[in-house]
Amino acid sequence: MEESQVAAIDEFHTQLSTNNSSPLVGKLKKLLYKRMLIGVNDGRYFLGVFHCIDKQGNIILQEAVEYRITSRSAPGLADQRCLGLILIPAACRSSCHVDCSIEEKMSLMSLS
Repeated sequence: MEESQVAAIDEFHTQLSTNNSSPLVGKLKKLLYKRMLIGVNDGRYFLGVFHCIDKQGNIILQEAVEYRITSRSAPGLADQRCLGLILIPAACRSSCHVDCSIEEKMSLMSLS
């Protein structure tokens, strides 16, 4: 499910940068204030509240917490630190999960 969510968000920002069609903006508005888990290329994860996305696909999370697994972490546990408001560049994003119902996820992935 994560790869298709990343693809859907990438498609959103691609279409938003070429034309400001209101159905896509409406779908992005449905994501506002939803909890989102974003993985980045170096293996860290950020859990926070979706605040916005720009035309380049950079995502801003508020109330963000960083999770990372280190050699000193206990098995199955990750180090964490509170960050607050962060920007995650589109080029660094490897996965994206939205905390919502299956029906909402399916409607968000439908781009027609």
